[in-house]
Amino acid sequence: MIDKTTMTKKNITLKIKRQDRPASSAYWQTFEVPHKPFANIISCLMEIQKSPTTEIGETVSPVTWDSNCLEEVCGSCTMLINGKVRQACTALVENLTSPITLEPMSKFPVVRDLQVDRERMFKNLKKVKAWIDIDGSHDIGEGPIMQDQDRAKRYVMSECMTCGCCLEACPQFTMDNSFLGASTFNQVRLFNLHPTGEMKKEDRLNAVMGEGGITDCGNAQVCVEVCPKNIPLTESIADISRQTTWQAIKNLFIK
Repeated sequence: MIDKTTMTKKNITLKIKRQDRPASSAYWQTFEVPHKPFANIISCLMEIQKSPTTEIGETVSPVTWDSNCLEEVCGSCTMLINGKVRQACTALVENLTSPITLEPMSKFPVVRDLQVDRERMFKNLKKVKAWIDIDGSHDIGEGPIMQDQDRAKRYVMSECMTCGCCLEACPQFTMDNSFLGASTFNQVRLFNLHPTGEMKKEDRLNAVMGEGGITDCGNAQVCVEVCPKNIPLTESIADISRQTTWQAIKNLFIK
């Protein structure tokens, strides 16, 4: 619920953790922007971009961040807002305590300020072949019929936008290890449920049975708590764990 009393404030105070280059040290700067009803974090950052002046009157370089769709679909504006990982485009300032602190995600390399490099997530999707193979652009007729319950299950999992929230919250995922993370396991389950994608099922399962795979999951279950799309990530992890167990048994007898 929106706190009506905060809507009368004249200014919004934002304390932002900044970093000029990937290898440079981080530092904090505080900004004040005019309060507007129903403003979100992105609109506040845009105000700073127009006039990048700190609260002490120092003119600095504009704050850098990632954003695209502004409607919680692309996943690019993920950051730590008051210590919690979430999407900046749907974080209304009326629902946040002041001063609002903004930090880049800590589990990914910082490019600059609030912008991080999420390339590792996309490389992980390549590892598990998170796509549907086609053998050409020619018409091969209608595809296989999917059951309604399978389509409904797949739709929920397909909403993943590779935002990184689950990985930022996960205690197993760090920049020093090769853990694939909940988002990758969810995609394995998604494509294994597809009638055509199932053809690469064994390849995907074998990919998550190695180092950094499903057995490295500590079942902290914080991933499902921070997912902005409410994807049942713990169900996906449990299902992939069962699938890999059967695949391991199969590998013992079929070489």
